[in-house]
Amino acid sequence: MLRNLLNRFKSVPSCGFHTSPCLNEVQLLTRLRVVDNSEIGKRAMAEGKPPKIICVYNKKRIGYIGDRVMVAIKGQKKKGILVGLKQTQNVKVPKFDSNNVVLIDDNGTPLGTRIHVPIPTILRTILKEKTHAKGADYTKLLSIATRFV
Repeated sequence: MLRNLLNRFKSVPSCGFHTSPCLNEVQLLTRLRVVDNSEIGKRAMAEGKPPKIICVYNKKRIGYIGDRVMVAIKGQKKKGILVGLKQTQNVKVPKFDSNNVVLIDDNGTPLGTRIHVPIPTILRTILKEKTHAKGADYTKLLSIATRFV
């Protein structure tokens, strides 16, 4: 009888529900939304092929706001900074509807000249801590942002 019941469920097409819990974290192969006006980002989003994370630069391999990530976009590898996430955040950090990224160069300068969505204010303190005298300068990313939440 149990075998009969299992065979019946195997032949049923997908019912539209998932048995695994949803992941509210940014990890490898997570799709992102490019929120700056860089040329490669605009083309990828217009074609409906959003970038995917191929590396998260921290020990846990889970991305948080302000983390650097490497994304695969249009057959190229580019670096980016996470500026808005779906996952539940700390107190006074807003939760966004999509996972947002701003594309940057190797030295930390953004590829675009403007960020279209508001970015969290806590990003100012996070990026100022990560800016080094000899390394990348992430404060340029804050200067092209038009709105803060």
